[in-house]
Amino acid sequence: MIEKLKQIFNHIISKIPQRKTLQKNILIKYLYKELFAYFFVCFLFLFVVFFANQILLIVEDLLAKRAPFKDVVKIMWYSLPAIIAQSTPFATLVGFLMCLGRMASDNEILIFRASGFGFHSILRPVLILGMVISVVSFFVNDYLLPLSNKKYNKLYYSIIRSNPSVVIEPNSIKKIGNSHIVIGDVENGVVSDLIFFEKSSNDETIIVAEESILTGAKNEGVLLQLNMDNAIVTTINRKNKRNYDVLQAENTILNIFDSTFSRKSGKNPREMTFIDVRKEIKDMEANENTDGHRLNTWRMEYYKKFANPFGSIFFAFLAFSIAFLFGKHNGLTMGLFVGIIICVLYWAMQISGQLLVNRINLNAFVCIWFPNILLAAVGGLLCIKLIRK
Repeated sequence: MIEKLKQIFNHIISKIPQRKTLQKNILIKYLYKELFAYFFVCFLFLFVVFFANQILLIVEDLLAKRAPFKDVVKIMWYSLPAIIAQSTPFATLVGFLMCLGRMASDNEILIFRASGFGFHSILRPVLILGMVISVVSFFVNDYLLPLSNKKYNKLYYSIIRSNPSVVIEPNSIKKIGNSHIVIGDVENGVVSDLIFFEKSSNDETIIVAEESILTGAKNEGVLLQLNMDNAIVTTINRKNKRNYDVLQAENTILNIFDSTFSRKSGKNPREMTFIDVRKEIKDMEANENTDGHRLNTWRMEYYKKFANPFGSIFFAFLAFSIAFLFGKHNGLTMGLFVGIIICVLYWAMQISGQLLVNRINLNAFVCIWFPNILLAAVGGLLCIKLIRK
């Protein structure tokens, strides 16, 4: 009987975690908690910055043009997924850099190492949390963002129809579709000194009007309408510029259609999930008459749905290497400033990549994924240097 009790007691003791295992579990939980706390604080900061910028650029203008306050609040609500998707990767970099940098300068990483943690053991929680953030960001970017974009555009166009002055700013040049409008003074829906330019494959049209009255849509498919007084319409043949027509009318009506603000196909990849975009791309590839530039643009939007949210995992990897190599002194401050600089450079590369696709038609995959590939390469080189050191 006594032997049997000893066997049971030894079995129970063997199942109890050893002190070293408990210590490691506590340190891992502490690392997760600190990483998430710094990420969350940075996310809130960047969210407020981008949200304030959204209010200054769009909401303030809508309120100044006397748009309904209820619709302005909805516009702000529909803007949230875009702001979340934009803030998340940058918050990952800055937050992880500040957290790991502070832990390095406060010798907390030394405690991890003394407890038997290698660099790979510390890197694992960093990458796991970075992947979790990426997956959540991907859900926001691929599901919530297209849904909010649909509602945002629908509401914004309805505001324009009811109050056309929202898109017509005084003393400005406005691009609408393939056309340009030079606008003079605007007061109470009356536009002075308006010049309208439009180019087609064969002709160029120039309309000059002394005074135009801006009205909302009266027909289906029309976004806004300009009633122009004493208008002069000049049509020039692009192949033979000596051949032109000039018309003059006391009153001319210019309709601006919904289609000028949307794509010719009626579809917008930013209002679709990655599955829908992929189906559309396959249909384009199967069609021999598909424009190559348009196909490349849709591929760009497809790759953006993955490259932007999963940038968090690359930022997490880079933050680990930088913090451990350069964060021994003033790691918190170093993480903040270095993180901001890298975020600005990453954002500039993102914008440049999209411009190269839109204007020069370079390979969409290379242009969109290059910033993340560069982050992975730099992070890998720094990690090798860290291990050797």
